[in-house]
Amino acid sequence: MENKSKSFLIINPFGIGDVLFSLPLIESLKESFPTSKIFYLCNKRTYPVLDNNPLIDKTFVYERDEFETIKKVSKISWIKKILSFVSEIKKENIDIAIDLSLNSQFGFFSWLSGIGERIGYNYKKRGRFLTKKIKFQGYEEKHVIEYYLELLDLVGAKSRYKKTEIILNKNQKEKAETFLKQQGVGSNELIITIAPCGGASWGRDSYRKHWPKEKFAELADRLIDKNQARIIFAGSGNEREAIEKIEKLMHKSCIKAIDLPLIDFLAILERSTILVANDGGPLHMGVFLGIKTVSIFGPVSDIVYGPYPRDIRKHAVVKKDLPCRPCYKKFRLSECSEQLECLKSIAVDEVFNSVKGLIEY
Repeated sequence: MENKSKSFLIINPFGIGDVLFSLPLIESLKESFPTSKIFYLCNKRTYPVLDNNPLIDKTFVYERDEFETIKKVSKISWIKKILSFVSEIKKENIDIAIDLSLNSQFGFFSWLSGIGERIGYNYKKRGRFLTKKIKFQGYEEKHVIEYYLELLDLVGAKSRYKKTEIILNKNQKEKAETFLKQQGVGSNELIITIAPCGGASWGRDSYRKHWPKEKFAELADRLIDKNQARIIFAGSGNEREAIEKIEKLMHKSCIKAIDLPLIDFLAILERSTILVANDGGPLHMGVFLGIKTVSIFGPVSDIVYGPYPRDIRKHAVVKKDLPCRPCYKKFRLSECSEQLECLKSIAVDEVFNSVKGLIEY
């Protein structure tokens, strides 16, 4: 491809982790084509992590549930909404779509939008609308970020991975400071945020990513006792019950940040010294905010979905390398015959020592 001004549409309708994994791709595109315009298609929940990114010119929000609700009422209205959505994209005269969706629907949207070059993965023969595609069966053996960066070859760009971060504005940071002051947290105190749930995209199987509640409670108490840490338990509204159960198991006091707007949670997380989290969106938010993290991995491979790039000075991964692990491969989760031993066998000492190690760096 000639090194001239181009416009790109990145398509990623998945969760926060997947969207964050695409940031190095955007950064590399901008490095290779400095005058290019970058557009992004994502869902409503992930939009806030892109909102302040100076490399993205415009974001299109596609919320599948909204389209499906309209379809149930009127197929004609549904078609009109699709055409209206596509029309908004078409107005931008975009040259190239980089489709990370693994779904032919978005390739069709790109074609309908008049995007001439459509690049992505041919997963389960769903790449019928793509003009350039890579045969693909699933993410394994290397990080998702590295898979995304491979697509750069198809547009003549080079991977120039640097330190990529979520960007927050001044107002968002001030709001976080106000929250912390209201909770009595001083400016120089050790703040450790704990996200004890996560994995919402797994639906009813999300519990298979969760370290036991009683262990989170013991960990929090020890961090308060030994390190005089201020502990913030964070989660969505659906995770309130789990967090309140952990709080009841504790002997010390904690701060709760539950059901906050995503951007408010990000601002509080940025003020934290360390994040302790299961494998999931909050972990990747911490990584891309540039704070230290201790992550607990069970069924999922940390090589594929863990902190990236690996840096033991900033990111500690706690896991048990059992013969059955990882049992999540190629987007499929096997039945667990070991009663979640990969998580239950992780001792509080192991996580506590990982946190302690990062505090001392």
